[in-house]
Amino acid sequence: MTIERRPVYGPDDLGDFAPDRQLGTPGEFPFTRGIHRTMYRGRLWTMRQFAGFGTAEDTNRRYKFLLDHGQTGLSVAFDFPTLMGYDSDHPRAEGEVGKCGVAISSAADMEDLFRGIPLDQVSTSMTINGPAAMLFCFYVAAAERQGVPGAALRGTIQNDILKEYMAQHAWLFPVEPALKIIVDLFAWAPRHAPQWNTISISGYHIREAGATAAQELAFTLANGFTYVERGLARGLDLDEFAPRLSFFWDIHNDFFEEIAKLRAARRIWARHMRERYGATSPRSWMMRFHSQTAGVTLTAQQPLNNIVRVAYQALAAVLGGTQSLHTNSLDETLALPTEQAVQVALRTQQILAHETGVAQVIDPLGGSYYLEALTDQLEREAEALFAEIHTVGGVVRGIESGWFQRQIAQSAAAFQREVEEGDRVIVGVNEFTTDDDHPVEVLRITNDTEETQRRRLGRLRAERDGPLAERRLEELRQAALNDHDVIAPMLNCARAYCTLYEIRHALEAVYGAYREPVFF
Repeated sequence: MTIERRPVYGPDDLGDFAPDRQLGTPGEFPFTRGIHRTMYRGRLWTMRQFAGFGTAEDTNRRYKFLLDHGQTGLSVAFDFPTLMGYDSDHPRAEGEVGKCGVAISSAADMEDLFRGIPLDQVSTSMTINGPAAMLFCFYVAAAERQGVPGAALRGTIQNDILKEYMAQHAWLFPVEPALKIIVDLFAWAPRHAPQWNTISISGYHIREAGATAAQELAFTLANGFTYVERGLARGLDLDEFAPRLSFFWDIHNDFFEEIAKLRAARRIWARHMRERYGATSPRSWMMRFHSQTAGVTLTAQQPLNNIVRVAYQALAAVLGGTQSLHTNSLDETLALPTEQAVQVALRTQQILAHETGVAQVIDPLGGSYYLEALTDQLEREAEALFAEIHTVGGVVRGIESGWFQRQIAQSAAAFQREVEEGDRVIVGVNEFTTDDDHPVEVLRITNDTEETQRRRLGRLRAERDGPLAERRLEELRQAALNDHDVIAPMLNCARAYCTLYEIRHALEAVYGAYREPVFF
């Protein structure tokens, strides 16, 4: 549903707007204007370019290139077999190894991925969900090999399984055991990796699947509330685990709507955490988030136009107060990005940070009649959607019944109709087209990666302590069977160089595999 816009906004559009209650001061409840008192005047957002392709060594070289060019945080893109919990030599991995991200099948691969990059000096984000806990354990084991303790690790594991069932479909286990593993990590991390964000509750993939801004806002926050409720049901201390919950937003083309969405998200989260769930620590009220420019808005036609789209979207993310940002590369709708395209994307953030002056003033659009009215409207729409979610039985029941999937599909279809009928202009696609799009050079991944990974895994299994690996996998199975915390035994599997699929298989023997019902 598209929000209707007036030609001009004034005081009457704000209704009973109360600045102290709805706007406040940066760094104070309800954090509408930002979670830090000084925002970018004190510290710029983290420039975290999403990257991964081929083997661990290939991606390691790309990470060092990015760090050398001024990137301030790493973000790991995994290939599809890894996202689905398969080793690179599994039959279902054939033809996909290293193609859409980096292939990681064990802690040994993770060690190679970060070789020469001190893990106590860099913040790392990992975009993975179904097998997220497994990859996190590989990361911890790799850090230990460097002599870096878990307490020194900084970063985020996405680990948001609810949006996978709603939108992206990279799952392993049924809903309940998948949620149980996530809460296990909530419980484990404060004691062993207290600086690590245990989840990145992601609207990005919900929006990329076709949701509107209001749906992205509401569905993502509803997922966040569900994770909070599961932690509380386990008996965890809310003010211990909630500060390590983070969010991840898609930054789409509607400039002011995206800014308003981020402001509304902070305000809604703060209010619900304090008033609904009883969190007492301001750190539990703060919504910290990463943003990424919208991949779905990139076009294969006239790909150089994508540089402009990404720049405007990045500006919206910064004006909305993001803590971390990835800017997409111009060629990502065609292939994994080249080094030149990645450099342009990173330079886009650096120009924004150092040349435009936007970092000098906190929430510079705050108080705008239009922006405040739009922020309020998105908040109202989100609350109305929360009520609908409640009527269908909550998030888990809504997933099981297909309610969320249908809502997103309907919005995606409506958007596509607008494009096809010319009611929504996409420059270079349905208007301002040319016969010659001047194709750009793209990065091509050969099948050599798959053969390299097969040999690597063969050596790993031959050289590791086989009986130890089997004992560790059995201990993990027993922990799952007896409904115990699985993170500690999973980490022991990683330390023993058990592979990704071996760990998945051990848990699947107890939990079963998820099969999506047919909803359409």
